[in-house]
Amino acid sequence: MSDELFDRVRAWIADDPDPRTRSELQALLDDGSAAARADLADRFRGPLEFGTAGLRGVVGAGEHRMNRAVVQRAAAGLGAWLTARFDRPRVVVGLDARHGSREFADDSAAVLTAAGCEVLLLPGPLPTPVLAFAVRHLDADAGVMVTASHNPARDNGYKVYLGGRAAGPEGRGVQIVPPVDAGIAERIAAVGPLAGLPRAADGWTVLGPGIVEEYLSAVTAAVDPAPGRDPRVVVTAMHGVGNSVLLEALHRSGFTDVHPVPEQADPDPAFPTVPFPNPEEPGALDRAVALAERVGADVVLAVDPDADRCCVAVPGPGGFTQLSGDELGRVLGAELARSGAVLACSVVSSQALRRVADRTGARFASALTGFKWIARVPDLTFGYEEAIGYCVAPEVVRDKDGISASLLVAGIVRRELAAGRTLRDLLDDLDRLDGVHLTAPVTVRVEDLSLIPAAMARLRTDPPAHLGGSAVTSVEDLAEGLDGLPPTDGLRFRTADGTRVVVRPSGTEPKLKCYCEVVADVEGDLPGARRAARERLDGVLRDVRAATGLA
Repeated sequence: MSDELFDRVRAWIADDPDPRTRSELQALLDDGSAAARADLADRFRGPLEFGTAGLRGVVGAGEHRMNRAVVQRAAAGLGAWLTARFDRPRVVVGLDARHGSREFADDSAAVLTAAGCEVLLLPGPLPTPVLAFAVRHLDADAGVMVTASHNPARDNGYKVYLGGRAAGPEGRGVQIVPPVDAGIAERIAAVGPLAGLPRAADGWTVLGPGIVEEYLSAVTAAVDPAPGRDPRVVVTAMHGVGNSVLLEALHRSGFTDVHPVPEQADPDPAFPTVPFPNPEEPGALDRAVALAERVGADVVLAVDPDADRCCVAVPGPGGFTQLSGDELGRVLGAELARSGAVLACSVVSSQALRRVADRTGARFASALTGFKWIARVPDLTFGYEEAIGYCVAPEVVRDKDGISASLLVAGIVRRELAAGRTLRDLLDDLDRLDGVHLTAPVTVRVEDLSLIPAAMARLRTDPPAHLGGSAVTSVEDLAEGLDGLPPTDGLRFRTADGTRVVVRPSGTEPKLKCYCEVVADVEGDLPGARRAARERLDGVLRDVRAATGLA
């Protein structure tokens, strides 16, 4: 171990406010093995970067981990940024049930209160949409949500929202965007030794259960599910914090035949039944589908651990199938489309929503990836991203919200059942009206983060000439700010047959993500059009994997 690394570790131990993480680092120093030295080098390879996604990382000791020292610095930086602009800024703090969330939320309340903020702490572990709602509902200048959303159990995170005096109308209750992230990061970097950091022993307000009641009242009023035959619904909260709120929302909207997956209903930071608590991951819905098959359910509704995402599975001839994020986005967009409505999705989501807007007289808007951008679309009626995030009631929660999206889905299922139809029938209708839009991702997870910029550089200098047998006709660099959008690291490829591929690094995980889509008009033979689109998409996926040089 270098003297420089040793000195940094010793200095961190001396400044760390948490005896558990101090002991964790000391044990690694005392170990002295090659594995311990490598572990320390990883923990101190640089500070955990604060950006538009806030903080997210592995819970543990060291500057490149999520721990009380890192969180206290983040809270101090946020407090300094806010108090430099506003007198006694109001901040709402929320938390999920992950490892460390309670301590991180309490530390944030103590540091922000000492910095001169009025702090309102949510009454316990609750969904992220409740925090996003509270920022708007309580006219707060900022919000902090301690969560790592659908990341693996080892992770935690720190999302920052703005509102009140700190944001314009479209940005209230929305996560931060540049240059605010850089401004807060500068304040975090300027925080001195934690031993001298003021921390209040009290002075913040712990909100009562009324905030959840107000959220439920607002959501159930905004999403008015259609009447019809009461569906049998299976729900899963993926061991997260969404179960009780989702069940109550469904009950208030008249859905009484609801069956939660019992082993996934209560919060458990270990996520024992799913290796990745993301409903999109293969196998994540296995228990929900098994229960749905046993009880004869009409739909499966799944929310991720902080309940801001929604995933749906429906029965069919071959059993239950999971709708893709784009398929559900198309259904919900068509449900909310009308003349003058504003429908928005991210640049990596399906082009189908644009066709829905064109056909219904709605306006369509494209946004950069992430709800920090989608939710800022002026006059938004509905927004979605393919990663199963949906905003169906922006006047209540201007962010993705798995609870309100689930309500809307349940209402659509109820109405269609009354007519002897399913969500699959709705998708058939949309394919006939707007063409088959078949999407699939190529996602490459890496250990060495340097591989991702290297792959992007390779694609820029040596782009593929063909994708799925069709000639590439354009290569557009999103770093140049295409379609009036802010610059972002990404590439968009289009081919002669209408195929589109967008490639970008993930903003929250060590992944390169490629979003592939083929489009086929339907001329009477829907199954044939789908088969042809599937064959084209399979070829595109093969070519994209080869082009990245990583798969």
